[in-house]
Amino acid sequence: MSENNDVYAKPMSMSPDNERTVAILSHVVGIPFEFFGPLVAYLIFNGKGPFVSHHVKESLNFGITMFLWCIILAVSIIGLLFIWAVPIFYVILRIVAAVQASQGVFYKYPLTFRFIK
Repeated sequence: MSENNDVYAKPMSMSPDNERTVAILSHVVGIPFEFFGPLVAYLIFNGKGPFVSHHVKESLNFGITMFLWCIILAVSIIGLLFIWAVPIFYVILRIVAAVQASQGVFYKYPLTFRFIK
């Protein structure tokens, strides 16, 4: 039996094209799956390369932040007037982030709390 335990010792890095593809998908999958899709991407791809790690963290942080904003707006009377704007803002920024990732930019979402560093 051959000793091939080195495969499990280090996380395998990804090629730049694969990093870019996963970064794009981490933002796009957040549209229908809120922060659950980015959470799965974070758990699988964090540490696989600097570009993909940045984008999965950003996507997850944005999903968590938007979820919290929805809760805050839902429990306030004034917030109920503006809660309709959150999904529009959410989808537009997800698309902008995916486009920026496709261009190789280390994009940061505005108005986002950075829970995951």
